[in-house]
Amino acid sequence: MAKRRRYSPEQIIMKLREAEGFLSQGQTVAQACKAIEISEQTYYRWRREYGGMDVTQARQFKELEKENARLKKLVADLSLDNAILKEVGA
Repeated sequence: MAKRRRYSPEQIIMKLREAEGFLSQGQTVAQACKAIEISEQTYYRWRREYGGMDVTQARQFKELEKENARLKKLVADLSLDNAILKEVGA
């Protein structure tokens, strides 16, 4: 089984640009994916998520995702605290 790699948003966008270059040369998606060493499923997932973005937009997108996750956790914690206080006060 192949070792799983983690790519940064910048690396993903570079890989997508490489794939676009191969596709513009008339290669199939399968051939382009093989050349950039990713699976077709990964290519389509990345293209859906990062298609049309440049590096700075991808960086901002990831930062916003992290901030959103942090805020959701904060809301969940506060909701739990609120429920506990209501239960104790009742």
